[in-house]
Amino acid sequence: MGSTDLDNPLWCPWGERLRHITWGWYMITMSTGGLALLLHNTPHQFKGLSTIGVIVFIFNLALFVTISIGLIYRFACTPSSFKRSLTHPTESLFFGTFWLTLATIISNIQVYGVPSSGPWLTVVVRVLFWIYTALTYLVAVLQYWHLFSGRTVTLQSFTTAWIVPVFPVMLTGTIASLVAEDQPPAQAIPIIVAGTAFQGLGFIVALLMYANYIGRLMTGGFPDPDTRPGMFIAVGPPAFTGLALSGMAKVAISKFPVHYVTGTSNVPTAEVLRIISVFIAVFLWAVSFWFFSISVLSILTCLHDLTFHLTWWSFIFPNTGFVLATIEIGKELGSNAIAVTCSVLTVLIVVVYLLVGISHIRAVYRGEILWPGKDEDKAE
Repeated sequence: MGSTDLDNPLWCPWGERLRHITWGWYMITMSTGGLALLLHNTPHQFKGLSTIGVIVFIFNLALFVTISIGLIYRFACTPSSFKRSLTHPTESLFFGTFWLTLATIISNIQVYGVPSSGPWLTVVVRVLFWIYTALTYLVAVLQYWHLFSGRTVTLQSFTTAWIVPVFPVMLTGTIASLVAEDQPPAQAIPIIVAGTAFQGLGFIVALLMYANYIGRLMTGGFPDPDTRPGMFIAVGPPAFTGLALSGMAKVAISKFPVHYVTGTSNVPTAEVLRIISVFIAVFLWAVSFWFFSISVLSILTCLHDLTFHLTWWSFIFPNTGFVLATIEIGKELGSNAIAVTCSVLTVLIVVVYLLVGISHIRAVYRGEILWPGKDEDKAE
C-alpha cells in the first residue's frame, strides 16, 4: 500500500511546515547557551576550550536569529497564531524558553564579551539585566494569571512545564551572580539584592509546583515516554538557586560595605552570607540530585519507547544548571574530587547535546515534528 502525501515529510511545503514552529524551539537555544556557560566554567580547562565556548555562543546566536525568523514568518502568515500561541494550553507553557534563551545570551555576553571589551559593554549588560528582570517578572505574573483563570487542570494532566513560566525570573539571580562582579559597588549591590529577591520568588513558586508534580507521579505514574525527558525540568530550580546564591555571596565580599545590614556591627555581612550560601547550595544540591536520579531511572525504563519530542532538550539545560551548581560547590569546598567529577559530567553533557541535536534533525527530516498536527500548537 502506498504512503499518503502527508506520510512523506519531503512532500509538505516548507512554507506550510514553518507555520508550525513553536515557542518550544527556543529549548534548543537555551540549551546551547547553557552549554557555552558550562564550557566556560568546567574545572579542567585546556588550550582552545575558551575558543570553543565562543564558537558555541556565536552558534547559539545564529540559532536564536533563525528560530526567531521562523516564528516571525509563522505569525506574519497567520496573525491570529501569535495570540493563540500565548493562550494555547500546551504551547504557551514554552513561552518561557524564549526568555531563558535571553538569560543565557546575557550571561554569555558577560563571561565571553566583557573581559575582552571596554567598559561600555559592562554598562550594556547592566541595562540588559534590569530590562530582563522587569519583563520576566511581568511574564511570570501575567502568564500564571492566565493559567489560573483558564481551564481547570487536573492533577493527572499536571507536568513540570508549569514551572517554566517562573523559570526566567528565577534566573535573575543566576545572571546577577555573573554580571555584578564587573559592576561598581553602587550598581552591583542593587543587582545582587534584586537577584536574591527574584531567585527566591522563582524557587518558592517552583517548590509549590513540586507538590502537584509529586502528587501527579503518585496518582498517575510517570508521563508518557515521549514527554518523559521533561521530568528533568524539576532538576533546574534547586540547582540554579544554589548556584545563584553562592555566586552572589562570593561577589558580595568585594561589593558590600562591611556591615551592610543596619544594626549589625560584630561580623562582616558578606562573609556571613558566603558561609550560609555554601551550606544552602549543598542543601539544595541534594534536592536537585534526587530529581535528577528519579528522572534518569524513569528514562532508562522506557528507552525503547522514546520518540523525539522538543522536551528532549530538557536533557541539557536543567542538567547544565546541576553541573554548574556542583562546580560552584566544589570550588567553595576546595574539593578536587568534585572538580574531576564535574569535568566528566561536562563531557557527558556535550555527548548528550550532540545526540539530541542529531535526533532533532532526523525528526524534522522524517516529519515527526514541524509538521501539521504533531507540534505543541496542535488542538487538544
